[in-house]
Amino acid sequence: MKVITLNHLEKGEQTKIEMIDFYDGATEDYEFWSKDLNMHFGYFIPFKNSPFARNTMLNEMNNQVLKRLNITKEKSNLIDLGCGVGGTMRYALKKHNNLTAFGVTLSSFQVDKGNSLLKDKKGTIVNENYNHTSFKSNTFNSALAIESLCHSGHKKESLQEAYRILKPGGRFVIADAFLKKDETELCYGANYSHRRLCDHWSLTNLGSINNIKNDLENLGFKNVVIDDVSFRVAPSVLHVPFAIIGFIMKKLFTFNTIKRESLHNLKGSFYALLSGLHMKSFGYYIISCTK
Repeated sequence: MKVITLNHLEKGEQTKIEMIDFYDGATEDYEFWSKDLNMHFGYFIPFKNSPFARNTMLNEMNNQVLKRLNITKEKSNLIDLGCGVGGTMRYALKKHNNLTAFGVTLSSFQVDKGNSLLKDKKGTIVNENYNHTSFKSNTFNSALAIESLCHSGHKKESLQEAYRILKPGGRFVIADAFLKKDETELCYGANYSHRRLCDHWSLTNLGSINNIKNDLENLGFKNVVIDDVSFRVAPSVLHVPFAIIGFIMKKLFTFNTIKRESLHNLKGSFYALLSGLHMKSFGYYIISCTK
């Protein structure tokens, strides 16, 4: 039997196709996770929000990212690189009247759904690859990426495109999970969780936190600040098993078939929880920097 091995470019293209299929099929399921369709984990602040109030924590993650963008009261624009259906964009537009927001996603379903939710707001989602957008250089005051650059493995080309389209002095903020060590140094359990997480969520791999800091600085970003917020994110991650059970029960009681993409999403969520238990290997970070 002949074994076919994909090279890096072929594997990346296959992952992109799988990712588009995944989000085209599973995006509607996120409404069960978040009434605002925030397709990410949350941020818990003791005595401010409840660890049981998932939607509040999810919007607090939006708030934490926007705070680090230092959006002023002057007229400003923002781009969300991997915006989903625009949950963060809608939060930003509601908070900042002076803001215009753009988002990019490869999913045509997310473009249509997101733009319908952004109707009558100063926001637009376009069907583009965040590694190679059609925007002119030096266009945006702010750029953000919440749990989206992981689909490209946090590769340097993604960071380079953000640098290109930002104006001088513009801010870039990333919120995502990263490896604390090289992939080859992971123990068996951490490596297994990582591979299964990537398989079910259509990721190439998670990048190393040390590598992304070096890449940002080598590209020319200044004042790179890395905040380890793993313990702030943990309460929302612990919602995963309950959300999975609730989602399955809802499907059963309404006699709806669980789609293949939904099953991948559920399994990926489980392995995200399992990965979070390997605290020496994985961490969740908010990274901010300036062009």
